[in-house]
Amino acid sequence: MAYDRGITVFSPDGRLFQVEYAREAVKKGSTTIGLKYEGGVALIVDRRSSSRLLEPKSTEKIHEIDDYIGCATSGLVADARILVDEARKDAQIHRVNFGENISVEMLVKKVCDYKQNYTQYGGVRPFGTALLVAGTDDLGVHLFETDPSGALVAYKATGIGSGRAAVMDVFEKDFKDGMPFEEAAQLGLRALEAAIEEKPKAESVEIGIAEVGKKFRRLSDEEVSALIDKM
Repeated sequence: MAYDRGITVFSPDGRLFQVEYAREAVKKGSTTIGLKYEGGVALIVDRRSSSRLLEPKSTEKIHEIDDYIGCATSGLVADARILVDEARKDAQIHRVNFGENISVEMLVKKVCDYKQNYTQYGGVRPFGTALLVAGTDDLGVHLFETDPSGALVAYKATGIGSGRAAVMDVFEKDFKDGMPFEEAAQLGLRALEAAIEEKPKAESVEIGIAEVGKKFRRLSDEEVSALIDKM
């Protein structure tokens, strides 16, 4: 029981149970997808609501961090909001200090350092959320996944949340380097369809894109609807 409750105590086999429980919170989150294409990276999120009375647009899953960096979240929404705010502060501080945009990898490492602190001290708990961070910088196009433990991994295509296994099956079979945007978006929507086991609807899908030389942006409802109609 002591190993189970204490964030600072390793179990005899070297595990931190609270961090593992935080990962379980992420697995119960909404399906979130990221994949690279020629000159950019796309984030696709399922934001279906549990009640028809809920305003779909009020559940924001894709956030702009900096002009050229955005992220999608899965897990505890409130925890994600704190991490997004922290990432935005880090980006602004870097710009004030150095007069340039922060690189994607540096930003992700700062966020992961912040998350790791919450696995190391008593009186706190790990963040029950994972982020997919997408962006462009002088080194090219990037897609990173962060973990509640503070680990980060770069991917060509990945998924987090409740439908991760189904998403990864689709990507393992069909993902190709250098796809054009239309083909990548269709593949991402097919992966989402496999995860949620029904055809995605425009009002319950959120898509954000980061492209070389362009600012990060969310696609409009009309653009999302047009992509779904082509499935």
